[in-house]
Amino acid sequence: MAITKVRIKINGSWVNLKKDAESGKWTGAVTAPAATSYHMDGKYYPVTVEATNDAGTVKVWDASDTAWGRTLQLKVREKMKPAAVVVSPSNGAYVTNNRQKITFKVTDEAGGSGIDLASVKLKIDDDVYSGSSEGMEQSEITNGYQLAYTPQTALEDGKHTITVEVSDHDGNVAEAVSAVFTVDTVPPTLTVTDPVAGLITNNPALTVTGRTNDATSSPVGVAIALNGTQQGDVTVGKDGSFSKTVTLKEGTNSIVVTATDAAGKESSVTRSVKLDTTIPEIRSLTLAPNPADASESVAITIEVI
Repeated sequence: MAITKVRIKINGSWVNLKKDAESGKWTGAVTAPAATSYHMDGKYYPVTVEATNDAGTVKVWDASDTAWGRTLQLKVREKMKPAAVVVSPSNGAYVTNNRQKITFKVTDEAGGSGIDLASVKLKIDDDVYSGSSEGMEQSEITNGYQLAYTPQTALEDGKHTITVEVSDHDGNVAEAVSAVFTVDTVPPTLTVTDPVAGLITNNPALTVTGRTNDATSSPVGVAIALNGTQQGDVTVGKDGSFSKTVTLKEGTNSIVVTATDAAGKESSVTRSVKLDTTIPEIRSLTLAPNPADASESVAITIEVI
């Protein structure tokens, strides 16, 4: 008996093999399917081998064969890496919540093996959290998941680094993505040195001066409102000092100085200043008696407005 033909079938396509003259073995090459086998029954592509002898007898082996079935299970892995994206907080962001929710997406290629949720790692500084950690939420999106983690303990004020890592079911590892954000729960310091509270002046030109600072979210911006109207840009020095000349109206004036740090936290100081440019005038004046005797006491009465 001699074997006259050997062929194999993968993914519905037959390929004829050639017999090697020296070894007597039948050899050939096939192209693996373009899609991963992860979603196939059993997570493999079944392979069928068919051999025909010179008498026309045909024998078939497939993935269910007790002897060769395991060998006839072709597992195909995708080659494209999944992707991870930090949604919020964005890189460089300032937040005022020390339990800021961290949201990120992990996706695989369309038709790929899919995101392996067990491989998800979220690092916050030196702490590592998984897809099943307490405080982690997840929802399905196209080709993957969106996850959101709420810290279970308050983060300290200052900079924090988050890193996301993930793999797909075929073992492809995504490029790790990172973002740095700053937690700032404390408003900036603000001191107004001039004007003093309750100042009364006859000069309509008044220079507002002071100093501000924020240990976490410098630089700090300063705004000055006079009677509800913003007075324009205020230059803040490297040491936090600032000054701005404003023009008072006659009567009582309200000055509100507001310092805002990069996280949006504010501190305000309000001063009430009175402008009085009136000039004293005598309304009435009496000297009595007038004329007066020598060494006599003279009563003086003056009404000034």
